[in-house]
Amino acid sequence: MGFDQLHPQIQRWIYDQGWTELRPIQVEAIAAILPGAADVLIAAATAAGKTEAAFLPALSRVAEALTTSVPLVYVSPLKALINDQHRRLELLCERLEAPVIRWHGDAPQGPKQRALRRPSGVILITPESLEAMLVCRPGEAARLFAGLQTVIIDELHAFLQGPRGLQLASLLRRLDDLIGGRAQRIGLSATLGDLGVAARWLRSEAPDEVRAVRGGGQPELKLQIRGYVDPPGDDAPDELETTGAEPRALDKIADHLFQSLRGSNNLVFGGSRRTVEAIADRLRRRAEAAGVPNEFFPHHGSLSKELREDLELRLKAAALPTTAVATSTLELGVDIGSVTSVAQIGAPRSLSSLRQRLGRSGRREGVPAILRIYVREKSLAADSDPLDRLRPSLVRAIAAVRLLVAGFVETPREDAALATAVLHQTLAVLAQRGALRPNVVYQALCGGGPLSAFQSTDYVDLLRGMAATQPPLLEQGPDGGLLLGPLGERIVQGRDFYALFETDQEWRLVHGGRTLGTIPLSNLLGIGSLLGFAGRRWRITAVDDHAKVLEVTPHAGGRLPKFDRLYGERLDDRLTAETRQVYLDVDIPPYLDRASTELLSEGREAFADLGLERRALLAAEPDCHVVTWRGSSANGALAVVLTAAGLACEAHDLGVTVAECSPAELQALLRNLKSVPSADDLSAFVENLRIAKYDGMVPEPLLRRLWARAHAGAADALPDIIAACCT
Repeated sequence: MGFDQLHPQIQRWIYDQGWTELRPIQVEAIAAILPGAADVLIAAATAAGKTEAAFLPALSRVAEALTTSVPLVYVSPLKALINDQHRRLELLCERLEAPVIRWHGDAPQGPKQRALRRPSGVILITPESLEAMLVCRPGEAARLFAGLQTVIIDELHAFLQGPRGLQLASLLRRLDDLIGGRAQRIGLSATLGDLGVAARWLRSEAPDEVRAVRGGGQPELKLQIRGYVDPPGDDAPDELETTGAEPRALDKIADHLFQSLRGSNNLVFGGSRRTVEAIADRLRRRAEAAGVPNEFFPHHGSLSKELREDLELRLKAAALPTTAVATSTLELGVDIGSVTSVAQIGAPRSLSSLRQRLGRSGRREGVPAILRIYVREKSLAADSDPLDRLRPSLVRAIAAVRLLVAGFVETPREDAALATAVLHQTLAVLAQRGALRPNVVYQALCGGGPLSAFQSTDYVDLLRGMAATQPPLLEQGPDGGLLLGPLGERIVQGRDFYALFETDQEWRLVHGGRTLGTIPLSNLLGIGSLLGFAGRRWRITAVDDHAKVLEVTPHAGGRLPKFDRLYGERLDDRLTAETRQVYLDVDIPPYLDRASTELLSEGREAFADLGLERRALLAAEPDCHVVTWRGSSANGALAVVLTAAGLACEAHDLGVTVAECSPAELQALLRNLKSVPSADDLSAFVENLRIAKYDGMVPEPLLRRLWARAHAGAADALPDIIAACCT
């Protein structure tokens, strides 16, 4: 049925590919997309055919379009993904006599210039290049997109939160204003939990009208969680291999990876760049020792583009067995072909990321997806911290697998870059369209979509702040219209204006003038907060918000626990709640190896011994642990409350640790609280407000107000947490 509705040339192309039939998701998408009236959301596993499900009907509309402009735009978060799609579409578009043009900074100029002279066909573009076109060439952009019918947004989940998502949502509204209508939007993703969130992003004014097309079932999953314990007293950096009689956990993990993965294509996700390099180096040395060619190579953002692309091409060619050891750089859909298996070092922190990674395996019909999770725990001693006895990494890995099987994916949070995005887009709209009255700009940007969370009173405060900078970002003409000020013009003309994200989003930790390292900006920190870093515990003494520097001093009180801290990827409340449920249950999952089974038994025994089913406070002389079973946001909010009360504390994945304080003393303090602080109260104590690119130009009271609004849910959890502490 769906095949008959496609353009004849597309039907011939399908026949030439040797396809015997269309997949159900493609038939359903054709019926949804071809009429052109409804926005469409296509959610399916990697390699389920969702790209063709979008492009076959969209290109049929292109073939029928009698227009002298570009009827179809494809937006991707990655240049490499654009290049992949260009290769996939080129021959098909030749049959339709429709050019397909890559439009990003590394793409050739010739096809772009030809498109500007004679607009037609398909443009594959990044958000940043679309921004540059609208700002620098508004007249040509208007002619180029005058007949725009359809916008395809690939890897939609990557745009549901973060500054790029806010920017793209605004760009789509600006495109609609430019063409004087509304182009059909088609969102593609393999990693969506609540489809309603994605539907609201696509069409905020009428999410119920978005047609959802779901793909088929997941492939069979083969799974193992493997547990490893480091030797007693081992605190050496990951870069170092075994020096004593007993191998380190990372050495044993490298041994198993080498034995299991040689001879096939695989992905190993190592978390940090440091762990990635440590694992890749161990695997390379094992290949040298065995006298065999090395098949293991690192892949992360600090490596050159050439090295990363060479590895991606080697994986895709599949002529030589290859394993990439990566951070998150290979999560999104760059075409590297199908890999035999996926491995992860450490317990998963995000179900969205885990699902995206697993989608790389099992892409061929009848071939299972294979996932191995390697968990490292520390050796226990008589004086080990009680939370280390819980074996929290192993138990969280089991919880993550349960949620993976249940289909859970985290809901995107309200974005911390909201003010930066509105400021940036205000400058962009004025550069594109010239002087405009404030209400016109506000309606253009915040009249719908994710930026509508920025209220009109927020915008008034933002405009006043933009006019008060020296020199001013904005000026107001005699007729009340907004104009770019001297600083605004300088920023818009800068080469880095078009990208709203920054790569270096980290605090620099400094002690005595010496840099210790960096942690992500997103943590809730204030003066007096504790943090564990480089094997020591530190107390924050000063915060330089503009320079992104935390001055710290050593904190002598208490041992440093070994459990994970808050400074990585944030944990959702659902994952921590499921972790608690694993402790309460008695089943032994069949996918655990013998060591993991023993670690699970140890963790459950410790949970029972510590009475964590019924209490929240644990003594860890001279400190006190608050075990919340909440996610990163609530734990961070509780740490701010306790810091504001004069306590030295540190948030982590299991709750908050209060230094040099007994459970009885903490209970007394919490019972004497006159009221549980609100999010507005907490915002006064938060230091790291300026997280996003242009936050330094946003008035501080506005940033505090937005912070309170975004963290209202975390603050709402505080009464229950405090009540649990006082029982």
